[in-house]
Amino acid sequence: MRKIRIGIIGVGMAFEKLHYPAYQELQDKYQIVALCDVDRWKAEKWQSKLGLRPEDVYTDYRQMLQRPDIEAFDIMVPIELNYEVTEVVAQAGKPIICEKPLAPNREEAERARDLSRRFAVPVMIAENYRYNEENNILRDLVRTKEIGEVEYFIYNDVTNFASQMTGSSFPATEWRQHPEFPGGIILDYCVHNMAALHHIFGGVATVQAFSRKMEGNYEYAPYSVIQANLMFKSGIIGNFTFFNEGKEAQRPLVGLRIFGSKGMIYLEERDCGIVNVFYNDGGHRMIPYKPRRGYYNELLNFYKAAAGEEQLAVTPEIEYGDAMTVFAILESIEKQSIIEVDRSPVLV
Repeated sequence: MRKIRIGIIGVGMAFEKLHYPAYQELQDKYQIVALCDVDRWKAEKWQSKLGLRPEDVYTDYRQMLQRPDIEAFDIMVPIELNYEVTEVVAQAGKPIICEKPLAPNREEAERARDLSRRFAVPVMIAENYRYNEENNILRDLVRTKEIGEVEYFIYNDVTNFASQMTGSSFPATEWRQHPEFPGGIILDYCVHNMAALHHIFGGVATVQAFSRKMEGNYEYAPYSVIQANLMFKSGIIGNFTFFNEGKEAQRPLVGLRIFGSKGMIYLEERDCGIVNVFYNDGGHRMIPYKPRRGYYNELLNFYKAAAGEEQLAVTPEIEYGDAMTVFAILESIEKQSIIEVDRSPVLV
């Protein structure tokens, strides 16, 4: 199959640090032919780097939709614009890659879920955690009952957002520091965690969550820590904690620990490169993987789907559940009650 000619909407950090390196690896499969960003200076820097013409740079993505030579679009805009931009682009009838989450709130998530059907256009949500090698390994270990019947899990994620709000890191972006969507970085970060857990265990039935409020004059999140009890449709239960104001100083980190009738699976952190399996009889297995391959794998999946070789792995319908679980966690905190996420039957 020849190269897919792709138009980029948004050339910020997600493009620079995540998608562009993957496009470089896949130069035999993709050709970037146009760029759009509200900051024309930023787009022109990439124009020069990519060897594009001045007429290939836009500040209004709607103008790009008129170009017949663009075969697909990759959308990387602030979260509050994800659904708005994707819906307009979908009307052009060309395949779409859109960054996660699929929408900034429940109402738009409901509408985003049906985008592919409404406009008869393929849409892939770039949720790299569903494409990361470690989560595929964990999913397969659970499905094959490597540690017997899974009973429960604990999952702890710690970051120090405030300390990263300068420099060239993702927290330095203004729209993350002053979010225009509920939950702030809790939605931005934890939708990844929910995607990983859904990928491994399936759908969530109900959540019960608790929190501590942020201290100080910060807008990036309403809570310094959230803790959620999750009941999965399969009957598996677990506890997820996200702390955005500190560091986990002692190693090994808590990470993700899955407990079963015959042993335990342990992933210290996504970049550690090893999934550990401990058996109740004293045995131990170490499974290596290459960290952060999700960005490459998602673009490869999109290409193969266009070639008719495989299905898109992460559609709006799938990503919908990830976002709705985060919204349910926030609602549970607010209402101090158990919130239903999905009670549809488990498909065997």
